[in-house]
Amino acid sequence: MLTIVPIPAFSDNYIWALHAPNKTRSRATVIVVDPGDPAPVGSYLEEHDATLGAILITHHHADHTGGLAELCARWSPRVFGPRGSGIAHISDYVGEGDVVDLTEFSLPKLNVIHVPGHTLDHIAYVGDNLVFCGDTLFAAGCGRLFEGSAAQLYRSLGRLASLPPSTRVYCTHEYTLANLRFAHAVEPNHVPIAKRLFDATALREQGLPTLPTTIAEELETNPFLRPQSLEVQQYTEAYRHAHHGSRADPVDVFAALRQLKNEFRG
Repeated sequence: MLTIVPIPAFSDNYIWALHAPNKTRSRATVIVVDPGDPAPVGSYLEEHDATLGAILITHHHADHTGGLAELCARWSPRVFGPRGSGIAHISDYVGEGDVVDLTEFSLPKLNVIHVPGHTLDHIAYVGDNLVFCGDTLFAAGCGRLFEGSAAQLYRSLGRLASLPPSTRVYCTHEYTLANLRFAHAVEPNHVPIAKRLFDATALREQGLPTLPTTIAEELETNPFLRPQSLEVQQYTEAYRHAHHGSRADPVDVFAALRQLKNEFRG
């Protein structure tokens, strides 16, 4: 059975560790996603008497790649990362339509999709009813626009939102409470958001992660996937009128919502 464990790093990052029982090896083999910090990964491997078989990278930001040099020097794993990113230590550059074959580690094959917006090189790994989406889609939120356009990120989120509703979403930051506070401000009458905020608060008070989420949960409670909501349109109306006219075009609604989230202090 596939095991996926969050390794906390920095103040709010998760480095996802994947492993499965493997009877052909004396030691467990672990694959990690976006190891910005090598120290907690090393501790996890030592604790589980495991070796590092591969690394998956979603984009070039340092809090996702900063551990590569040390981890590669110690374990020599295969490193998969976005083609054209120029990230050092990547052994296998991948992009839209490629398949990452992890079956040698008793793990599933993962399809690569290009999801630009947060960064231009951003990719996600999809398969076995899960997605590792880096900083593109968050629980009740989405990444900031650092390099791409609002239209690009909107399309990328749409691709993720079109995955089967039961797909488990493994993003890389514990931003859920802040995102849900914003979502509740945007849609104060939407009961599923209020309930999710209550449940997520209880988890964090116990020191537990709020992740993974699912595509179904995001479609119901993530305002960035809900431009058709009347409350979302009303919340963004003044900003849209000032910058885009009075249109309720989904991309304009999304762009306004992303900017308003940047300014939100709730």
